[in-house]
Amino acid sequence: MIFGGLEAGGTKMVCAIGNENGEVLERISIPTLTPDETFPEMIAYFQEKKIEALGIGSFGPVDLNRNSATYGHITKTPKPGWAGADFVGRMKEALQVPVGFDTDVNAAILGEVTWGAAKGCENAIYITVGTGIGVGVYANGGLIHGLVHPEGGHILIQKNPKDTYGGCCPFHTHCVEGLASGPSILGRYGKEAKELADVSEVWELEADYLAQAITNYILMYSPQKIILWGGVMHQEKLFAMIRKNVKEMLHGYIYHPMISEHMDDYIVAPGLGENPGVLGSMKLGMLEWEKPCTQ
Repeated sequence: MIFGGLEAGGTKMVCAIGNENGEVLERISIPTLTPDETFPEMIAYFQEKKIEALGIGSFGPVDLNRNSATYGHITKTPKPGWAGADFVGRMKEALQVPVGFDTDVNAAILGEVTWGAAKGCENAIYITVGTGIGVGVYANGGLIHGLVHPEGGHILIQKNPKDTYGGCCPFHTHCVEGLASGPSILGRYGKEAKELADVSEVWELEADYLAQAITNYILMYSPQKIILWGGVMHQEKLFAMIRKNVKEMLHGYIYHPMISEHMDDYIVAPGLGENPGVLGSMKLGMLEWEKPCTQ
C-alpha cells in the first residue's frame, strides 16, 4: 500500500510517498507560497500517486479539535495568506482519501516512536531548533492534545546574565524560542548560526538555554527518549554540551541510569535522518485510514 506524507512548513512543503513499513519511496519539496499557488501543486502530486490516505504534519498553530468548525485549519500564523487555511478540507475534497492531521513536531515524534530512535517508547519528545522551536510530545502511548496542542518552544526560561539580547519572540521576552532559535542567534550576533561555528560563546549560551528547556521537559513529561534536531542542531558539538548541562541542572534529583550513566543514548539525534516529519505524517494517514468511519 502507498501512503502520502506532507510535512508542511512555512518555507517549503515536503511531499512524500511511502509504505506501511516506514520506507520513503519518493519525496519532493514545493515552495510555500500563497495557498492558492501551493495547494494545486500538492494536490497534483498526490493525485498522481494513487495513495490510500494522506497524513499532514503542519506548521501552526493549528486546530486539532475534531468537534470544532475549524478542525484541520491553520489558525494564527504570520505566513501571508495561511491564517485560517483549511488544510484538511482542501486536501480531503481533492483527493477523496482519509486525511490525518497534527502539528509538524507531533508528526515527527510519531515517526520516531514508530520507526526511529524512540521506537518502543511510551513517552518521548521531539524538539526542533531552527527558524522556531517546536516540541512534539508523545505520552502514555499517544500524542498529547488538550486545550490546543503543546507549545513547548514558548516555555519561559532564565536569561543568562551575560546576555544583553532582548529576544526575537513578539509574545515573550525570555521564552526558549525567543532566546535560542535560529533568528535569535542572527539577532544577537548579526550572523547566521552556520557562520559562527567556531565562536564558543555562541554555543555555550545556546547549550545553556536549550538545557534549561530540556530539564523542564524531563521534570514535566518524564520522557524515555529526547530527540533534538533542526537547523541549529546541525552543530553536533551542541549535543555533548546540552547533555552535560542537563545533568548538572537536574543535580541528581531525577535518579535513573539513563541520566546518570547513559545520557548519550537519552538525548539524541533522530533515527530517521531527515525523514521524521514525512514518515510521521504518513503514520498519521495510516492511523486515519484504519478508522472504520473514514473509509
